[in-house]
Amino acid sequence: MFARLGRVVVKHPVWTILAWLVVAGALIALAPSLKTKSDQQDFLPTKYESIQAAKLAEKAFANKDDQKTTPAMIVFKRSDGGKLQPADTAKIKQVAQDVQAKHIPGVTAAQAMPASANGKIQVIAVPLRNDFDQKIRKQGMEAVKQIRTETTAQLRGSPLSYGVAGDLASQVDNEKSDSSTMAMIGIATIALIVILLGIIFRAPLAALLPIIMIGLVSAVSNAVTAIVGNAFNLNFDKGFNEIIVVVLYGIGTDYILFLLFRYRERLRLGEDKKTAMITAVERVGEAIASAAGAVIVAFLVLLLASFKAFGGLGPQLAIAVAVMFVTSMTLVPAVISLIGTAVFWPSKSWKKQARTGLWAKLGNGVGRRPVVALVASGIVLIALAVSALGFKADYDFEGSSPQNTESAKAMKDLRSGLPAGILNPTEVYVQSSSPLDKPALTAYQAKLKTMPGVGEVRPPQLNGDQTVAKYDVLLTKNPSSNEAISLVKGPFRNAAHEAAPSGTKVLVGGTTAVFADINKINNRDLSVILPVAVALIGIILMLLLRSLVAPIYLVGAVLLGYAATLGASVLLFQNIENKPGLMFQLPIILYLFVLAIGTDYNILMIARLREEAREGHDPRRGAALGIQHAGPTVAAAGVILAGTFGVLVLSPQSMTAQIGFGVAIGILLSAFVMSAFFVPALTALLGHKAWWPGRTDAKRAVPPPPQDPYADAPYAPTGSRY
Repeated sequence: MFARLGRVVVKHPVWTILAWLVVAGALIALAPSLKTKSDQQDFLPTKYESIQAAKLAEKAFANKDDQKTTPAMIVFKRSDGGKLQPADTAKIKQVAQDVQAKHIPGVTAAQAMPASANGKIQVIAVPLRNDFDQKIRKQGMEAVKQIRTETTAQLRGSPLSYGVAGDLASQVDNEKSDSSTMAMIGIATIALIVILLGIIFRAPLAALLPIIMIGLVSAVSNAVTAIVGNAFNLNFDKGFNEIIVVVLYGIGTDYILFLLFRYRERLRLGEDKKTAMITAVERVGEAIASAAGAVIVAFLVLLLASFKAFGGLGPQLAIAVAVMFVTSMTLVPAVISLIGTAVFWPSKSWKKQARTGLWAKLGNGVGRRPVVALVASGIVLIALAVSALGFKADYDFEGSSPQNTESAKAMKDLRSGLPAGILNPTEVYVQSSSPLDKPALTAYQAKLKTMPGVGEVRPPQLNGDQTVAKYDVLLTKNPSSNEAISLVKGPFRNAAHEAAPSGTKVLVGGTTAVFADINKINNRDLSVILPVAVALIGIILMLLLRSLVAPIYLVGAVLLGYAATLGASVLLFQNIENKPGLMFQLPIILYLFVLAIGTDYNILMIARLREEAREGHDPRRGAALGIQHAGPTVAAAGVILAGTFGVLVLSPQSMTAQIGFGVAIGILLSAFVMSAFFVPALTALLGHKAWWPGRTDAKRAVPPPPQDPYADAPYAPTGSRY
């Protein structure tokens, strides 16, 4: 199949390029805009209590502005750190009146609240519209900027200082940082790829080729994603945009790298440029197809996720990889066949035999002492995997953002004197089929005040027909902290339900309740997705290798690599940096890349080991030669892919930095521990049993050279080592 594809592409390179460009242009022209969301609540199924509470609020308080607002808090303190004086309080009230009198678009009120218990903090609450519509959100962000301008003017010459805290204020502060981070990550990723490929090939065209191709693929995959998303009503979390870019550059560079390495090998064997490219497509096509298939399957399994942010991410990543695979088997070979050996200019290394040095020594070492190699690499993976048992989930998006911004500092000041949950109260809804009894509601408020972790309970708000009451409960803990989430998920919810007034139903909602439900759904998703992905990847490996034994230990090795990667992240961020936990998405993100890409590298290595066996080498010698020949390719691909993800560590967002480190270390473990030592050593020890029940490792007779119109150089037979 891939031999025929290679011949068609190489024989008709111009037509191949034109066809690709026409199809790409049509897709881009027809694609609708990509639908994205940023609110985690939007991705939860309606069966969860927090979403039922939100739906009830939307229905019961449809005409109340406060159901569509988020508070911006202007936090005041004295510049000398002392207690607020009567004159300070009067000034703060004056600021509130002035802000309201300015009629800033989006500002419906500005109310000065009582000073904190310690007398050092006072706030002005400014409700701002925020229903996650892009235009309304932008209006709210502009309102924050105007509030800051007005408050600064009012406080000139005053002993007071201030800061604006809240969701929209954080977005204002982080907007420029996020844009510059994306630009920095993009530039650093491209620079890293160009530098590393430049070192490997010492050729500017070879270094720039992936950047150009992946830029085209990115536009096409975005278009296909938008078309598919529109057809199947999928929503995509824009918080994953950085990951999509890095995945495309990382995996895309890998596929092009595999092709270039094999093309150079065939040239070194004396083939002309066209025959070399046909053979390269034939030889790497099956391995890349299997690797891409494993990655796509792993990504598509995310459709089983109940948390729909991951359900959208899976198809988005799968489409990007699929488009990249098609491009690497068509457009890339067509372009290289036109350029020919000039792709390696000005280097002449493609004319010289490769130096095997280090990889030959490593291969010989594993071949001679496979038990030592297996035990040593296994100890490294197991030691790291044990640390994964200490994993704790963290849901604090505020804490993951830069802490040197005005909004972050203002939040810290606010929590020094007021309940931590003041900006994100836990919402308790009491619902009845008839008008609620007001004395019973007062008694229920008193019960809520006595519950653990509660700092304040505001009087209930009633809807129009008085069948629904809403209590704002301010927790003493950060609403996004593990302590608050555990409290709301268990003790508080249970107590709120048990204390419900007679004949009523109680629902607990709000930000903390949403994260509590995400915690449940995340655990469920991981328990479903991981086994299904493992089973499907195992099937792909069985089809590729026509064996039962090798796929079992390959999948087991990848799972061990996954656990080791999570353990390494726990060691760094929880144990060394003393973070309260790792961002809750990290286990599934690591699953995506370590499971899929670890399988990717294992496929390349095991395919080479099988090929060496077909050459007639015994298992130990085959392992030595497999490492010698495939090791440099896997290592180069691993370094580039790990480097592209490692660039994410530059992000000021700790969530993005955790993803960057976790995936990078996972790829390095996959390339340099699992694929280079663990898998070859185990395969060498199992010998022919690794390929049971088939005989795909049996020595094959060398076939006669086929007639090929491009064979103007000595033909290297299919069975030869390459």
